[in-house]
Amino acid sequence: MLRIRPGGGLLSKVVIAVVALACVAVLLIVLSAVRLLPQLRNPFGETTTITSQPVLLKSITALSRYEAASGSFQVVVDLTQHSLLPSFLQGSETLFIGQGTDIAFVSFGGLKGRAIHVSDSRSAVTVTLPPAQLEPAVLNVKQSYVYAQQQGLLNRIGDFFGGNPNSQQQVYIAAQQKIQTAARHSPLLAEAERNTRAMLNGMLRSLGFHRITVTFGT
Repeated sequence: MLRIRPGGGLLSKVVIAVVALACVAVLLIVLSAVRLLPQLRNPFGETTTITSQPVLLKSITALSRYEAASGSFQVVVDLTQHSLLPSFLQGSETLFIGQGTDIAFVSFGGLKGRAIHVSDSRSAVTVTLPPAQLEPAVLNVKQSYVYAQQQGLLNRIGDFFGGNPNSQQQVYIAAQQKIQTAARHSPLLAEAERNTRAMLNGMLRSLGFHRITVTFGT
């Protein structure tokens, strides 16, 4: 008579294999922890690689000016974008802290002819300079940061599928423009002219002049 034995062998083999794999995994983690094996890496971790082409020198400019003063500025930019839809659906508000600098300088490139007048006794000199000017403000991207940001549902979905690089650029441009305006209304230009006058006084006195007049044009 043919008898059929109940099949339980396959299940037990599967259980034994799973237990064995678990034991091997635990052993690898322990050996990695005690430095007997190389450190295990997260399989879902990301690695950033930066590549670029060689830097190209586009131009060289000869400078004939005196950088007389530098100012550091901080600005808070509140950039709000909205549409006809409710703000919880579409729209964003970004609070950005911008740190930047601006440099005030006096150009010496036009010092010729009547710009320098020396007396007959060579004891007095009058120097006429153009007014101090400002360089374009420079935003320090390492010290500037987004303090807070709120976005509507559609904006978050758009960022998830590719983002909007123009929004980040807008807040940087706005911060740079506000720093430029603040520098223009600050004492930076007056300080630059005062420092330039002091520098020229010291230099011309060392050349033997006793009466030194430094003026700035309009």
